[in-house]
Amino acid sequence: MNIETALKEAMTVDGALGVALVDYDSGMSLGTLGGGPNLDLELAAAGNTEVVRAKMRTLASLDMDDTIEDILITLGKQYHLIRPLASSKGALFLYIALDRSRSNLALARHSLKRIENGLDV
Repeated sequence: MNIETALKEAMTVDGALGVALVDYDSGMSLGTLGGGPNLDLELAAAGNTEVVRAKMRTLASLDMDDTIEDILITLGKQYHLIRPLASSKGALFLYIALDRSRSNLALARHSLKRIENGLDV
C-alpha cells in the first residue's frame, strides 16, 4: 500500500486523532492525516524524531544489539505510539496519537504492525 492508503488505514484505528509518516533523519513528515488545532502533526513529527533519536543513542550507549519495536508515550488523555519501520532500516517511523478513552492500545499496536508490513516506501 502507498503512504496515503496507510495513513487512511491508521486513522480507522479506534480513537485515532492523527497519524504521520516521518523521516527520522530530517524530522519532516512524508504525510499526515488528522490532527487539528490541539494536535499539530508537523510539530509532533519533529518532536518525536528527537524521542526516537534519544532512544537510539541510549541503545548504542548501552551496547544493546536490539531494535526498537515501538515507543509508547502515555498522557492523561492520549496515547502517542511511535513505530520505526524495519523495512526502512529505521529511517522512517509511523506516529499515531490516540484518544485514551476510545482506544485499545493492544489493538492499535497490532494495527500499526499490520500497516507497516503492507506499506511500500
